[in-house]
Amino acid sequence: MRVLVACEFSGTVRDAFAARGHDAWSCDLLPSEKPGNHIQGTILDHDIVSREWDLMIAHPDCTFLTVSANRWACDEWRIEARIAAMHFVRSLWAFPVRRIAIENPVGVLNTFWRRPDQTVQPYQFGDPFKKGTCLWLKGLPLLVPTNDLGDGEQACWKEPPSEDRWKIRSRTYRGIALAMAEQWGSS
Repeated sequence: MRVLVACEFSGTVRDAFAARGHDAWSCDLLPSEKPGNHIQGTILDHDIVSREWDLMIAHPDCTFLTVSANRWACDEWRIEARIAAMHFVRSLWAFPVRRIAIENPVGVLNTFWRRPDQTVQPYQFGDPFKKGTCLWLKGLPLLVPTNDLGDGEQACWKEPPSEDRWKIRSRTYRGIALAMAEQWGSS
């Protein structure tokens, strides 16, 4: 299966699919943190859109889409950035792939686009953390928890200030990535 993981610099989801034998590629404006199939550039580039993909999992930047961004929503440039971010998500949803998953935290997409099909937590997939992750699914089943620990620590909020804080907080937990590869890679 040819898998495109949009807006992923960490390689976590890409590598989970590649480990199961899929032709998996990540694409991001940033270089990949790990070796592997990676396209550095915009996901909406004609060369990427025109390729044949069986599945796309997209992780659009949540900076202007999260509930926590509401405190800045009154600044004119931030309002424009939020609108642009929502249009980008709609472009991802319209991507010419039969099976699509878009993930993002709880935010304005739930109000201004549509409610997610599912919200998952890392602790449902063996990672001892809380990080409510919404999934909008097209042609894919809901993820089934694989190792539910019952609860987890709120690690994202406790991440200390740093230049890379946004990158650390944006990474997909490994358990969720493995479940995506196992469950969606065989559908």
